Amino acid sequence: MTFYRNRTDAGQQLAGAVIARLGPNPANAIVLALPRGGVPVASEVARQSGVALDLLIVRKLGMPFDPEFAFGAIGPGGACYLNPDVLERHAISDEQINQVRESEAAELARREHLYRGNREFPNLDGKTVIVVDDGIATGASIKAALLALKSLKPGKVVLAVPVAPKESVPEFTQLVDEFICPLTPEHLGSVGEHYAEFGQVTDAEVLNLSNRG
Repeated sequence: MTFYRNRTDAGQQLAGAVIARLGPNPANAIVLALPRGGVPVASEVARQSGVALDLLIVRKLGMPFDPEFAFGAIGPGGACYLNPDVLERHAISDEQINQVRESEAAELARREHLYRGNREFPNLDGKTVIVVDDGIATGASIKAALLALKSLKPGKVVLAVPVAPKESVPEFTQLVDEFICPLTPEHLGSVGEHYAEFGQVTDAEVLNLSNRG
């Protein structure tokens, strides 16, 4: 069953939930989008909330035999999250882990250069940081993003997503100061099943929306 028309619709609905929790135009706040899928969602949250938009670039570490299924993720500043349960269940070797990490590290560097260029990452010291993605499945990318944020000393971390499995709510509520998620189904096969339209977001779309923000 779908719930959102597309990522823009999801962002508009999520923005309402964020404003209801934090109030309009929250002081000293910034929205950080996880490219690529989180950018159209975050763009609406930033626009309606009246705060700046920037990017927090992470990369999923996918199984060698199934790249869409994550066993972890990496982020800026050497942040890395590995899911111990997944690694144990599927007996992934250290060699396989390192191969995937090297490949995704190269893509992370490419996206940092493409999306940010020479623009410095914003100073987050003491700020309210609203991290936005298009949904949570395994949570690996989100966890890498949250790890990356720790060293940047934000005053408050808010995680806002349109959809996440109900079982993940307690965990993410503990990981951040505020967890905002309008849709928490009992069983989540994939994030995309809750969108009528869930195509790939292009690099051009990311650049257009992030420059606009």
